[in-house]
Amino acid sequence: MPQVHRSAAYNRRKFLRQTTALGTGLLTATLPLHADDASPNEKVNLAAVGVGGKGWTDINGVSQGHHVVAFCDVDTEIANRKGGFAAAAKQWPKARRYTDWREMLDKEQQHVDGITVSTPDHMHAPITMTAIQLGIATYTQKPLTRTVHEARQVRLAASKASVVTQMGNQHHSGAGYRTMVKLVRDGAIGKIQSAHAWSNRPIWPQGIERPRGTATPPANLNWDLWLGVAQPRPYLREAYHPFRWRGWFDFGAGALGDMGCHILDPLVWSLALPAPLSVRYTGPPPKPETFPAAETIRYRFPGTKYTTSNAIEVTWYDGGRLPPKDIVELPASNKYQNGCCLVGQHGMIVCPHGKMPELWPRREFADFRITQVDGENHYQQWTNAIRGQGKTTANFDYAGPLTETVLLGTIACRFPDAVLDWDSTNLRFRNHTAANQFIQAEYRKGWEVAGLS
Repeated sequence: MPQVHRSAAYNRRKFLRQTTALGTGLLTATLPLHADDASPNEKVNLAAVGVGGKGWTDINGVSQGHHVVAFCDVDTEIANRKGGFAAAAKQWPKARRYTDWREMLDKEQQHVDGITVSTPDHMHAPITMTAIQLGIATYTQKPLTRTVHEARQVRLAASKASVVTQMGNQHHSGAGYRTMVKLVRDGAIGKIQSAHAWSNRPIWPQGIERPRGTATPPANLNWDLWLGVAQPRPYLREAYHPFRWRGWFDFGAGALGDMGCHILDPLVWSLALPAPLSVRYTGPPPKPETFPAAETIRYRFPGTKYTTSNAIEVTWYDGGRLPPKDIVELPASNKYQNGCCLVGQHGMIVCPHGKMPELWPRREFADFRITQVDGENHYQQWTNAIRGQGKTTANFDYAGPLTETVLLGTIACRFPDAVLDWDSTNLRFRNHTAANQFIQAEYRKGWEVAGLS
């Protein structure tokens, strides 16, 4: 793992403090900024791990008006996806290029202020934790981590290091979710009785067995680096990379992990929900290595001042499952393929994924005027915070517990119909020894990360 050059980092921060205090504007493009030292007019030096697909969106999103000084991807030629290694090299010709993120962080740590982590889920925590320990601001895709233990440790490390963090659930900063929170807290539908969330995912293979055979990885893909902390397995063409990794226990977090940090977010946020009391999965048994093709997952949370009772159930549906029609009858429209709803004393809030909330039944709220809360640019919020301008709203103090909640469901799906009682303080299930073995993952030998392994 990268070695921390602490004396150089100290001297850099001392220089930044002095020049900022003097107002000389002498900061150069090669010296990293830290939130406590940064000038609001300075450009941020950025690096990226993963520059294809969502990684391409992320590094482009955060780099507007800033410098990309380095990037890394284990695949130097991603086909049929936006961006990629060659596209990044063309767009940022002066940026230094790597295939191993460890080498990049080791060589670039003194030149980088912030890093985007846009990899398969199993590599989120190792890269993020290493960056945090180097004092580098991190923007990590959702889910923040693949395991509950990782989510807890990354959050604690970020808090201790006081680095700027943001999880890539960009709708958290959008007008729609912010407006929904205001509606709930203003009592638009009274106190909340129950909550439901659904997704049309998976749109990749789940509920499958591992294909037989092996294949030689293409020359453009470093399969060993792609596996990273995961246990060794042979490469299989079109089984894992690109994109199909989400359905595999070792690499992804299934449909719930992909969309839960988006769609459960406004429910958890608006109701100010703490850690759940229990979680239960109903559906087909999973295959040995992949998530079920369809899930219903019921979380039970302590009640809050926004709920009607001292406990509230939040139910998740995916794989074509939806809330019962006697709860909410959703129109046959693409708009409602992903979303959530809150059932209140006086009506219902339905919020299509990433869009503005709606009050149902519509006829009863025909005269109600929803006051829209302005949104912010999620990417700019992060780079602004690095420069000392404001704070991030999906920082790891918020995103860590949200991710823990989501990932409890990815454990529950291994044990159909079992009610798993959760002890958040001690990070364990009180009543299920078998489930506890999935809270933390064993990293591959040689890939251990301090604080995670």
